[in-house]
Amino acid sequence: MTTAPQPRTGGEILVDQLKIHGVRHAFCVPGESYLAVLDALYGAREAIELIVARQDGGAAFMAGAYGKMTGKPGICFVTRGPGATNASIAVHTAFQDSDPMILFVGQVASDQVEREAFQEMDYRRMFGQMAKWVAQIDRADRIPEYVSHAFHTAVSGRPGPVVLALPEDMLTAMATVADVRPYKVVQASPNAADMGRLMDLLAGAERPLVILGGAGWNAQGIADLRAFVEAWDLPVGCSFRFQDLYDNRLPNYVGDIGIGINPALAARVKGADLVLAIGARLGEMTTSGYTLLTPPVTTQTLVHVHNDPDELGRVYQGELLIASGMNEFAAAARALGRPASVRYAGATRTARADYENWQGSAYKGMPGKVDLREVIRVMEAVLPEDTVFTNGAGNFSGWLHRFHRYTGLRTQLAPTAGSMGYGVPAGVAAKVADRARTVVSFNGDGCYMMNGQELATAVHHKLGVIFVIVNNGMYGTIRMHQERDYPERVHGTAFTNPDFAALARAYGAHGETVTETDQFQGALERSVASGKPAVIEVVIDPNAITTQTTIEGLRAKSRAAR
Repeated sequence: MTTAPQPRTGGEILVDQLKIHGVRHAFCVPGESYLAVLDALYGAREAIELIVARQDGGAAFMAGAYGKMTGKPGICFVTRGPGATNASIAVHTAFQDSDPMILFVGQVASDQVEREAFQEMDYRRMFGQMAKWVAQIDRADRIPEYVSHAFHTAVSGRPGPVVLALPEDMLTAMATVADVRPYKVVQASPNAADMGRLMDLLAGAERPLVILGGAGWNAQGIADLRAFVEAWDLPVGCSFRFQDLYDNRLPNYVGDIGIGINPALAARVKGADLVLAIGARLGEMTTSGYTLLTPPVTTQTLVHVHNDPDELGRVYQGELLIASGMNEFAAAARALGRPASVRYAGATRTARADYENWQGSAYKGMPGKVDLREVIRVMEAVLPEDTVFTNGAGNFSGWLHRFHRYTGLRTQLAPTAGSMGYGVPAGVAAKVADRARTVVSFNGDGCYMMNGQELATAVHHKLGVIFVIVNNGMYGTIRMHQERDYPERVHGTAFTNPDFAALARAYGAHGETVTETDQFQGALERSVASGKPAVIEVVIDPNAITTQTTIEGLRAKSRAAR
């Protein structure tokens, strides 16, 4: 017998839908515009843990990173006006990163609309181009319908963010309405003809290359993909900030195809006779400004697999375009079996040797007393192999991307949108998602200070994230471009930092300062042993601007060109 629905407030109906759809964590900055939801969350506090952040942008970044980490929509609540505008950076990031996320925004009461009431905004116009769907729930009895559609939209096809506005009076209104069933993920599958054509193209290739990327993968999909790659002995490069989709320690992995790409790998992409792009959007970062693959018709034979049909043919025409979910394609690729022979096994071994050289003898070290490659090697030696590494944007991340070997799915949380301020809240979100995992948030000093206040969130919720801060006293990426285009005219890129370790202790966290490479291992071990959120400030020579050059090197090159 089905129980007849009982009258509930809009806030209670909303929270009941979250429970039905399997939500276990939500992130927020509280606001008076959605107090009815906060009250309903109080009633559901045993089922849904509420993580209270210190700034709306930090809370929304947490939700987006949670979606990236789990594959389930990250849930965020912010208040109207300033709360929504603060959160917009994370919505844009989630859209470009294809991360499932639902942002609930408080809204003015319905009798105050179009009066420019306190903090009133039209969220459909504000978020229209940066979310998959934006809507406002004006009737409490339609909440189950809207929320169900939000979950399905966030996870199906190409995942992404959804924004729902919640008028204040709607949340306190009473309604009698039935609940819905949990959402289901909807993805397309490749057809037999496409897979047969792919087999023919692979069989005829002499210099193939797989570019792996995109969202929507699960563990089985990754296992199927690996079996396919190994059966055909294909070289695999991962697109910008998707390096955790293929275990970097395996012999078929040949490097990351993004900013600071290994020149040998860049040449290999350009010289390939077949590029199999699986999940990657083939955007500016992955194609080195659309130069590795030239649009609209590439010199390489291109097979492009993506979960959004609108992405196929958008920039690049291809020999074969396949609209499919990632895991569905991987299963079909595995079913192709093993070819009788391949002609490119030697090229795959050479590509792997190029990767090993890029991590080894091709690196000329850093000026100063700290070498970040050795710092990364210490972390790999000391920490568990399933450690999650998060980072935001900046040249500091180049050392992590080049030298850390990601071990598997969801060990990397980083924004393909290049958003600064992502690394700290992403670290918090990763620890919320799986408290048993070790989490390292790897930050530049400029990136850290954009959301460093979320250290307080980690302390409050007892989340033992290790925050590494690479301190060079500048906005390093912008300084690099400045020195290249306007050498020795430094302006607007320098700043003064606090004592990060002392500041961490003031927050109630553990704090360490490292000024020499040999100090790092002890600082890391003490941070882990503290059991608390920990900050390790690593002071580097400002001259060390990238993994490949220095500020002095940039200036010398500029002088030589004059």
